[in-house]
Amino acid sequence: MKIAVVGPAHPYAGGSAQHTTSLAHELAAVGHEVTLQSWSALCPRLLFPGQLTVGQPEVELFPDTERSLAWNRPDSWRLTGHRLAARRFDAVMLSVFTPIQAGPYLSLARAARTGGCATIALCHNVLPHERGWADELLIRALLSRMDAVLVHSKEQASLASARTSASVEIAALPLHMPAVAGLSPLPAPRPRLNRLLFFGMVRPYKGLDILLRALAETNPDVSLTVAGEIWRGRDALLRLISDLHLRGRVTMPDEYVPMEQIPATFAAADAAVLPYRSGTASQNALLALQLGVPVIATKAGAIADPIIDGVNGLLCAPNDVAALAGAISELYEPGTLERLQLGTRPPQTRQAWRDYVAAVESAVTSAAGRRS
Repeated sequence: MKIAVVGPAHPYAGGSAQHTTSLAHELAAVGHEVTLQSWSALCPRLLFPGQLTVGQPEVELFPDTERSLAWNRPDSWRLTGHRLAARRFDAVMLSVFTPIQAGPYLSLARAARTGGCATIALCHNVLPHERGWADELLIRALLSRMDAVLVHSKEQASLASARTSASVEIAALPLHMPAVAGLSPLPAPRPRLNRLLFFGMVRPYKGLDILLRALAETNPDVSLTVAGEIWRGRDALLRLISDLHLRGRVTMPDEYVPMEQIPATFAAADAAVLPYRSGTASQNALLALQLGVPVIATKAGAIADPIIDGVNGLLCAPNDVAALAGAISELYEPGTLERLQLGTRPPQTRQAWRDYVAAVESAVTSAAGRRS
């Protein structure tokens, strides 16, 4: 099949560009003809306060990549769609990370359909975790005009199905960081470090404030590293750290973590903590397991799916300071940390990608049938 993947790629930083590029590679590896259509200008700076680009590619570049899309050039949306129509692609897969993409994607999809292209929305989040007044209208307008939708959990499938009559496929999100996936896990058991890790961009739905309150209720010898950029609320977090008397226990540099620093960042912690209030799917649990680090996670969406409670991590209820504090305390009970380290195994990344590609192929077949 001829499949066009549309989404961010290098020089853009982070999981969105990593996933889009990895997906293009995986589809091409099984014989599909693939192009990756990316952006020369991804979004207004106001909408992305963190580090937007990186100097070195975080994943291998995809050969057939064009960067002709720009958020401030509506003509680029239409022209890209017409080019795909002229090349007679079977399907255009639109990587959806935020509802503000609806306008560009609808324009591109309308033009691509003139050449018979089916259109598929690959929704990383059907709706944002922190929602604005227009988000529902935008995402409903986009999904209702798609020929198929692909999501990463049953919960997200329900949200998508309520907003489109098209078929909805489900595929678990694979680990899409090859540079990390190629590394062996740390040896186990390892000496106790008395340090936990919160990894990734800090946003309210990820529950860092809950983790700080839980940390204050645990052994004062246990510390926390917050490794990632803070999008908003830094001053409030610093006040909370001060109010909870955690200044000597929390390290929070507020910086993007480059790919090459990820293994050392995880190796410097006993466990990664994912205190999310809500969630769809996350690379962070998979990253930790790949590197041999146990995970404490809340049962929020698909966040906890890779974690087996008491085997490779500990699970607790979301939005519950006492429950999270209890899980942290349990981690440091005699023998628990060592048992979890020994129980941690790398995820089955190759099989996960095979399943993911199969779901994409199913979505393309469904979309093509809808167009015929």
